[in-house]
Amino acid sequence: MAAEPRKPRRAVNPAGHGHGHGHSHGPAAPASRRVKLLLIWLLVPIALLTVAGMIVLYPWGKPAVVSAVSQGTPVHGKITTATSGPCLEQGQVQVGTQTDPGQKPCLAVEVSMTDGPANGQAVRLTVPIEPSTPRFTVDDKVVLSYNGGNLHDPSSFQLLDFQRGLPLTLLAALFAIAVIVLGRWRGLAALVALGLSFVVIALFVLPAILSGENPLLVAIAGAGVIMFIALYLTHGLSARTSSAVLGTMVSLALIGVLSALFSAASSLTGLDDSTSTLIQSLGHGIDTRGLLLAGVVIGSLGVLDDVTITQTSAVWELRRANPSLGWKELYSAGLRIGRDHVGSAVNTLVMAYAGAALPVLLYSSISGVGLGAILGSEDIAQELVRTLAGSVGIVAAVPVTTVLAALIASREPAEPAVEATV
Repeated sequence: MAAEPRKPRRAVNPAGHGHGHGHSHGPAAPASRRVKLLLIWLLVPIALLTVAGMIVLYPWGKPAVVSAVSQGTPVHGKITTATSGPCLEQGQVQVGTQTDPGQKPCLAVEVSMTDGPANGQAVRLTVPIEPSTPRFTVDDKVVLSYNGGNLHDPSSFQLLDFQRGLPLTLLAALFAIAVIVLGRWRGLAALVALGLSFVVIALFVLPAILSGENPLLVAIAGAGVIMFIALYLTHGLSARTSSAVLGTMVSLALIGVLSALFSAASSLTGLDDSTSTLIQSLGHGIDTRGLLLAGVVIGSLGVLDDVTITQTSAVWELRRANPSLGWKELYSAGLRIGRDHVGSAVNTLVMAYAGAALPVLLYSSISGVGLGAILGSEDIAQELVRTLAGSVGIVAAVPVTTVLAALIASREPAEPAVEATV
């Protein structure tokens, strides 16, 4: 019997090593010239507008905003003694005598300062024991506020909070190690992008809003810069990443429009306890509704990046697996993948907002009013607009990004799948 002819092998590793794999976790193939031109025409104007927005909105030459409410100078210390009893004068607590049961209890603590102008000095302070105050004990490392007065006067100091620098630093180090171990160079790039995102927020978004610029416009410009930095630095400069950038920008614009429309229709003011405290500290007004919308835009950006990158990667993998697929077939197949992803992404956003608003939800649940009144209250309605507008944007990001990726990928030269050879 004649021997059956062997099937030809394809795509040997060009370096001569027989370790090729049939997946595409390596860098994306270079884009064709016409795809590059298309992306340049689409993305360069957006990038220029984003940079121009930052330049126009940045508070050039404006003096730094000074709080109208002085918070004092932070000073670190360690509690050496703590005694509970009825509240008396500053630094005194009555112990071991019969007292009125209705008298408010206090905690007298002695704190040894470990830095600041009174380094090494001990101060005795009285802290009311209430449900809303922290529970301080001996050996706690704490933060005090010094108002600049007499260093030997206890009233010059106020016990504020615990020191949390060391545990937060350890947690951040653990996070960075985990990302780098799993993601390697891409994980390191993601950490750099995360750091640069915080730089944009700290050096542009916050100063611009505090100087009186429109918070929504500032958030859009800042989110645009963060989007370009995070996506291109983490995933590389490629047609695939550019498709995700376009999808993210369109979805962010939709979220901004929906948030603006429905916050106005719902008569949301954006005023809550933290915003009222901010206005009091600034000493002047601020666009509170714009601040609400800015939070929606920035808060939705991270989830959008995940959705758009996933969709573009799916479309490119489908194109690589079957180069004969046209843009319509790529769109249909990519959309089926996106339907599975969008449910978990929306749930992620909803749970994130619900977790952040948990105290508000708990307070509303014991208020004794009906469900309709609870949902219509300012605090809950704000979270509903954040959640639902962001979720609509995430849902829309799937078809928008998929169709953009399909149109671009279908114009790329066919890239055959690589089969392993030995």
